[in-house]
Amino acid sequence: MSEGRLISIVGPPASGKTTLAEHLAAEMPAELIREDYEGNPFLADSYTGPHEARLPAQLFYLLSRVDQLSVASWPAGGLFVSDYGFCQDRLYARERLSADEMRVYDPVHDRLARLVRPPDVLVLLDASEQTLLSRIAERGRDFERAMTADFLSSMRRAYNEAAACAACPVLRVCCDEVDLRQQAERSRLIEEVRQKL
Repeated sequence: MSEGRLISIVGPPASGKTTLAEHLAAEMPAELIREDYEGNPFLADSYTGPHEARLPAQLFYLLSRVDQLSVASWPAGGLFVSDYGFCQDRLYARERLSADEMRVYDPVHDRLARLVRPPDVLVLLDASEQTLLSRIAERGRDFERAMTADFLSSMRRAYNEAAACAACPVLRVCCDEVDLRQQAERSRLIEEVRQKL
């Protein structure tokens, strides 16, 4: 049996990663792999509390993602969709950690990155800062209120740069123009994903 295939969905906060991943998992079908943001005990403080919470929050995510996407335990077959990509861990670290913290984070990341199953297809969701801020306000997560238009703009650039360097096919979706809550739009995307796989 061939190795399980992985579709990773990436994009800035509130671009619709989890919603799309849930739909794709149900409709393709595939097994869903969720980012463990609720389990991260440092996450809220890393945005609204002391700066010292940022490195532990980032390391929690790093270890969680390595555990979920480990090559050593990756299934021999099947289809999987993650509502994040391993590449985003370093993007957030570079945006949010100090130079001293990056000297701690980078060697840990580099060693662990070798243990991670890379995606077969990357889906990059993007939207304007205004759209993202509106969605952040709608979903009402307290810690996300600290996210500014400048932060979101920087994250959008970082995701586009990461996608340009991806070692797999990348499907880009502008969520200002395409409403992935609509079945017809998702069906078109699913067909594109299947062709890339």
